Amino acid sequence: MGDVCVGVGFRAAASSADILAAVRHVLTSAGPDSDGTLDCLCTLDRKSVDPAVRDAAAALGVPVRGFAAAELAAVEVANPSDRVHSATGSPSVAEAAAVLGAGGGPLIVTKWSANGVVVAAARKVS
Repeated sequence: MGDVCVGVGFRAAASSADILAAVRHVLTSAGPDSDGTLDCLCTLDRKSVDPAVRDAAAALGVPVRGFAAAELAAVEVANPSDRVHSATGSPSVAEAAAVLGAGGGPLIVTKWSANGVVVAAARKVS
């Protein structure tokens, strides 16, 4: 079992390849000191069944965890977004989902985006 949870927010047009590339980028960005292994991908509950995130998780050999907008909205994050709040009901998906997946663990990489995918990583707490 890994110790890094990656939160993922993505547009409908994002592919599993886009999600994989973003997840790999955020894991690399965690740096050599992170020494972490991926535990799961976390996202908004209604996005957790999307084939793009499911296929990316399968390729990485990890589960997908979904969280309700209200759960995500309750997490204080470094980079809230009014646009994301309007679209989802939460000011954050990637950062908040990573923190929730990590059991409240700290963000080790704040949100980063490319090709319609936003990712962030948090370290699990024991």
